[in-house]
Amino acid sequence: MSSEHAGGAVREDGDGVGADGVNADGDAASGEAGGENTENTENTALALKILVAGGFGVGKTTLVGAVSEIRPLRTEELLSEAGQTVDDTGGVERKTTTTVAMDFGRITIRSGLSLYLFGTPGQDRFWFLWDELSQGALGAVVLADTRRLEDCFPAVDYFEHRRIPFVVAVNCFSGARSYGEQDVSLALDLDPGTPVVLCDARDRASGKEVLIRMVEYAGRMHTARLLDSVGQ
Repeated sequence: MSSEHAGGAVREDGDGVGADGVNADGDAASGEAGGENTENTENTALALKILVAGGFGVGKTTLVGAVSEIRPLRTEELLSEAGQTVDDTGGVERKTTTTVAMDFGRITIRSGLSLYLFGTPGQDRFWFLWDELSQGALGAVVLADTRRLEDCFPAVDYFEHRRIPFVVAVNCFSGARSYGEQDVSLALDLDPGTPVVLCDARDRASGKEVLIRMVEYAGRMHTARLLDSVGQ
């Protein structure tokens, strides 16, 4: 399998035959293999890298797990007594674990298009991992909890300063006061046009809709930037 990374995209080619026409056994692909080349082209898939970020306990691991079509990779550890002095569990008192590196999952949006999901750790002391995780990302989902809206400010600032397109997904927790999308946008002082979506991180269909909005928005942003660079 060969892959090419460019602007958050990974091209996954068909089995065995590389761009130089040499298969896995080192033999040149013959001219009679036109049908095989066509099959390889049809099997070519586009994979996009998406980050899932937000504050501590906002539902990042839950979202990745709900939408992933593979068993998600998780790096969770039990909350320790030492961590109680630095991890604010207000509003999420029942939370017993925390992500210490990343979550990883995959979802197929349609034929030929898959998303690789990387959930970031929420605590300040793990932010050094964000630069590595964000390399090559098409965009990001910033999960927000209206009970602790200030917790997603760092993620919003991070992606705005690095010009990484993102959507804000408000995880609608049971018992939390409801706010409209415009109210959340104003409270976070988002740039005009940045999408805000209400969601349930536990629900696969709801999470998939968030990801579709993310891909559509990131596509528009990257296209606009490309056109601007060409026109200069």
